[in-house]
Amino acid sequence: MDWTEATLRNILTKALENGGDFADVFIENRQTLRLVREGERLDKVNSGTDRGAGVRVVANGSTAYAYTNDLTETGLLEVAQVVAKAVEDGSSTAVEALTKRDNQVEINPVIDPRQVELTQKADLLAKADQVARAVDSRVAQVTVFYRESVQDVLIANSRGYWAEDSRTRLALGLMVVAKDGEIMQTAYESLGGATGFELLTEESVVEMARKAASAAVRMLTAQPAPAGRMPVVMAAEAGGTMVHEACGHGLEADLVQKGVSVYAGKIGQQVAAKGVTVIDDATLPNHYGSYRFDDEGEPAQKKVLIEDGILKGYMYDLITAAKDGVTPTGNGRRESYHHRPIPRMSNTFIAPGPDRTEEIIADTDTGLYVTKMGGGEVNTATGDFVFEVAQGFLIRDGQVTEPVRGATLTGNGPETLKLIDRIGSDLGFTIGTCGKSGQGAPVCDAQPTIRITELVVGGIAAGEAGEEA
Repeated sequence: MDWTEATLRNILTKALENGGDFADVFIENRQTLRLVREGERLDKVNSGTDRGAGVRVVANGSTAYAYTNDLTETGLLEVAQVVAKAVEDGSSTAVEALTKRDNQVEINPVIDPRQVELTQKADLLAKADQVARAVDSRVAQVTVFYRESVQDVLIANSRGYWAEDSRTRLALGLMVVAKDGEIMQTAYESLGGATGFELLTEESVVEMARKAASAAVRMLTAQPAPAGRMPVVMAAEAGGTMVHEACGHGLEADLVQKGVSVYAGKIGQQVAAKGVTVIDDATLPNHYGSYRFDDEGEPAQKKVLIEDGILKGYMYDLITAAKDGVTPTGNGRRESYHHRPIPRMSNTFIAPGPDRTEEIIADTDTGLYVTKMGGGEVNTATGDFVFEVAQGFLIRDGQVTEPVRGATLTGNGPETLKLIDRIGSDLGFTIGTCGKSGQGAPVCDAQPTIRITELVVGGIAAGEAGEEA
């Protein structure tokens, strides 16, 4: 239905009929498609449409939230009445006149993926599969997935905000398994963005497939990684997993306010080496974590979280911002209308520095060169982390040499940020779905090539590594 100001104000007024500090409504229509190619055939095709709305009331720091699939005015009034019954403070809050908000963030899909034939998408997956298998006879398995999402949202709240947005996101990923006798290695590559089907050119997909297959085959000859403390150079192409997990989550205001962030109470303090600047920017054109408005109707923003090593601020939604008496940063995000918004990252990265990548490597006598990160665990309360290295190489005499397998990185987020002594002028992005509080959110992470003077690298004991140590 077409939503009018009168209808939206009726819903918000109903939600606040028993009092409350604030109310909002989030209305969503999402169309999705997911394809999976495995075993040299199209294995799965899933598509669907999900429509619904959620109504929230905030009173004295507590939140009441309910949702429905009934997108009639009557249906939303019923949900608003449900959340209103959870409020018992009796205060009266007026709903302000609603004014549509504008934001000029550059997110401009050219080719609507819904207008592209399913056969064309399936052919693209087949092409990636064939290219990967042609790289080497030892490529044993290839899995390719494609997913698209077109999400139209309307957000209105009792403070007079009315925002509408259409969000198109695409992702194509490829997992390659290479096998030589009993040895098996995997490699993964992906493309994605808040953009249209123009992202997935045949050239870009072919390059991605060759890169993944070549990496998996190369790792078949990798030797076990040595263990011990050593310098680690993280390539820009490794993406921003480290900054996202070991730093970013700890800068989300809800975790700070709950006392489970190592960065709590450290505004204005040195939390990273000089030269290290960490930014969360939802306004980057067409990046996977970009949006015009967050899921509370706040305009997307660029936030400098750490500047030249000094902690400047946190990522806020409306509720956490009100608690700290600050302005929201446009980081209130939710997976869908089934969920209430919470502070989340968007596109989070370490800003580029002055150094050339070749100079950083040449200046490193020995160490580990990481080109792809794997999974890991982080304790946001302490900052301690353990990450797997999906692709790594030894550095000897300032040169990248043979690949190694089985490496892990162990350290502490804030301490590691203080140990960065070289920052490259490049910047490499990775895409993903970040999980928090049972919700997934599309994000993008990035970093330049950086050198960490010392990290604990797990592998095999130095005495067992022989000439590989």
